[in-house]
Amino acid sequence: MLDLSRLRALHAVHVHGSVSSAAKALGYTPSAVSQQVTKLERETGTTLLERQGRGVVLTDAAEMLVGTAARMLTIMETAEVALEERRGRPSGRLTVAAFSTAARGLLPLPLAELTREHPDLDLRVVEEDPHATPHMVAQGTVDLAVVHDWDIAPMTVPDGVVRTVLGEDRCDVLLPRAHPLSGLAVLSRRDVAAARWICQPPGTVCHDWLMRTLRPVLPEPDIAHFVAEYQTQIAMVEVGLGIALVPRLGRGSVPDSVVVKPLDPTPVRGVSALWREGTSRRPAVTEAVRLLREHAARLCPPERVPGLPGHR
Repeated sequence: MLDLSRLRALHAVHVHGSVSSAAKALGYTPSAVSQQVTKLERETGTTLLERQGRGVVLTDAAEMLVGTAARMLTIMETAEVALEERRGRPSGRLTVAAFSTAARGLLPLPLAELTREHPDLDLRVVEEDPHATPHMVAQGTVDLAVVHDWDIAPMTVPDGVVRTVLGEDRCDVLLPRAHPLSGLAVLSRRDVAAARWICQPPGTVCHDWLMRTLRPVLPEPDIAHFVAEYQTQIAMVEVGLGIALVPRLGRGSVPDSVVVKPLDPTPVRGVSALWREGTSRRPAVTEAVRLLREHAARLCPPERVPGLPGHR
């Protein structure tokens, strides 16, 4: 009989493209995932992974088993949801993925309350890029995800994934107090277009948003420093290395030597929760979403913004 945990490991390698990525998603070490796949190869008498360069590829036999694994995992999930629903309280493992500022600014209090009220729940949190997490939810790697998308670049979620908007996160321009623009009450895009910017690396949604915003005013904005973490951006603003566009969620306190100015029109990103349709009645999911919505209502209350996706 095929072992479900070994099938899950193979399925994760297929979904995430490598043993190391599968291990990260499952919360295992790479060697543990490799051992699970090796045991499955012995059980089936079939080679499942083949070396290709520095990575691995799935054999035809493995691809067939992955389809079987996906169906079995769906059946198991249905049974687990039914049992938890019968108990009437959150229990079992709940894996939540979130982008960095939500992990810092939104998740801690509601998730602490969730685990305090429901000690049978095994909560796990992973910080992930918001563009990767919808597929992680769809594939069953995580149970719940908190994601963001910008008003000019709405996110598309896979079939079978439910989405509800938690709120909206607004962004402000942060400047050194000595900056010539610091005396203005509100900044326009023309005001800031020619400044030296500190921004996320190319390929991230935040970088793309800033470029789309500034290019109608200045075709080639001066992105002087590429920095992923907002707290590092603020530290660089503080010493005068540039200005930055920083969301309010998870921003924390700002040094006295840094001023915060609204940008007109205000950049807005939507904050949403995603989960699989098949887990919509699972108590752990419904309670987590309820608490996230309550806390988000205080931190980032929604306002109607044209183009921002709503409930699905």
